[in-house]
Amino acid sequence: MSTKRLSETPAVDPSAKINDCRLGRYTEVGARTSLTETTLDDYSYIMYDGEVAGTTIGKFCSIASHVHINLGNHPMDRASQAHFTYRARQYWPEEADDEAFFDWRRAHPVTIGHDVWIGHGAVILPGRTIGTGAVVGAGSIVTRNVAPYTIVAGNPARLIRRRFGETTAERLQALAWWDWEHERIRRALPDFRNLSVEDFLECHEAP
Repeated sequence: MSTKRLSETPAVDPSAKINDCRLGRYTEVGARTSLTETTLDDYSYIMYDGEVAGTTIGKFCSIASHVHINLGNHPMDRASQAHFTYRARQYWPEEADDEAFFDWRRAHPVTIGHDVWIGHGAVILPGRTIGTGAVVGAGSIVTRNVAPYTIVAGNPARLIRRRFGETTAERLQALAWWDWEHERIRRALPDFRNLSVEDFLECHEAP
């Protein structure tokens, strides 16, 4: 049984690198993982050896190890796409870096919904959206948006199947249980564990 205890203070491994990020309550960042300009919302975690930039991650997301999200594109339209064209200061201290290029990168963020599961070694390319409740299979390369409550896998990632029918998925999104208070989620824990999704919805939807 796990002896780990999460709290409202994010749990960040000492070897992780966090740069200009917002971490929510009950979040966890694993060893050697790098987060840059990223939001990791309440109850979400990313395991070890991950790299994430310019991404908004919703609540209750489970991100496995070695996942790479929104690693920056290179300027393929230039005569050279190498670092020196936009990180010039590393090579010539008197030269300025190309801030307009970095602004262009920021204009292509990744957005991940709530309750998403991303498997080991997956790659999410810039500008993509992963819908709430989706599953991205291990080793997948996501080149297109992923619809809510669908399972995708492969290179490039393709639809495997829907987790639930469209009506059930819409009801779950309307219920938005991920926005419930901490104690309400605790009270509903037996229902999360034991009820089918249809019975869960019947039990918790407003009359």
